Amino acid sequence: MEPLLSSDEEEENPSKLSRQAASFFMHAALALVCWALLMFAGYALNPPATSQALILVLSVASPLIVGLIVTRIRQDQMATHVWLVGMIWVLMISLWILDMPTGPGQCFQCDATEKLTRTFFSLPSPSGLIDNDGPFLCTWPAAALFGYAIGARLALRRRR
Repeated sequence: MEPLLSSDEEEENPSKLSRQAASFFMHAALALVCWALLMFAGYALNPPATSQALILVLSVASPLIVGLIVTRIRQDQMATHVWLVGMIWVLMISLWILDMPTGPGQCFQCDATEKLTRTFFSLPSPSGLIDNDGPFLCTWPAAALFGYAIGARLALRRRR
């Protein structure tokens, strides 16, 4: 039985893997920096009565545009996979939220679905858990990573 990889391919794989990992984390960091700049601009402008839905849309749209531009300039398949970081982040925070005790002023007698919905989207009202920072700590950064990946995928599709 012959090996699946030749000796030349085996020697190239570690460097290829490290380049892919570096590219993956660079794209994820770029998406989060884009989102952080959006948050900083919102903090500096301090628009009155900005809805969380608008912030969520902007958290997707601005990294989407950046991902589209970056991937159009430098074609990189790894840019389309940064949504995985967002998904893992949402799952980790979800486990943390579900493990939290409830009480008066903190989603009293909420079931699991209501706990997550009220924490991450403040619907119908905030849950009171993690000081009502669920959208800022979880939803919006994950949305930025999803938006970046979508923009990168759109740029790759147009080139082919």
